[in-house]
Amino acid sequence: MADIDPGLAPPPAAPGPADPAAPAPEAPDTTLSGLRDDVTALVEDARNYAEAELAFQKTRAALVGKHGARALVLLVLALVLLNLALIALAVGAVIALAPLVTIWGAIAIVVGVLLLGVALLVAAALKDGRMIGAMFGGSKTS
Repeated sequence: MADIDPGLAPPPAAPGPADPAAPAPEAPDTTLSGLRDDVTALVEDARNYAEAELAFQKTRAALVGKHGARALVLLVLALVLLNLALIALAVGAVIALAPLVTIWGAIAIVVGVLLLGVALLVAAALKDGRMIGAMFGGSKTS
């Protein structure tokens, strides 16, 4: 039954004696030319990769410089506008307080509140500065 089943392949032929007319297998190449070719290709690929990486980093640095400068200009303009807004707020507060207290009283109140704000900000900055100093200033033991 196995002989007539169409899905089966015929059994493989047994290996016979070597054909005397077949060429003998080549001896391995004792020269290192194949290895030299591989190393040369590797060096060339490394050089191409280094050149491409250098070009990429130059392009990236140029883009960072361009966008960094633009961001810095925009930040400076934002700080100028914030300064103007705070000045307008101080002047408006003086004008609003003037009818309630004298003009000198209004000025004193506004300046006092601003100086209190400055004192609180300086105290917070000093606290953070001390913390940074403690992080980087190691204790010296003798």
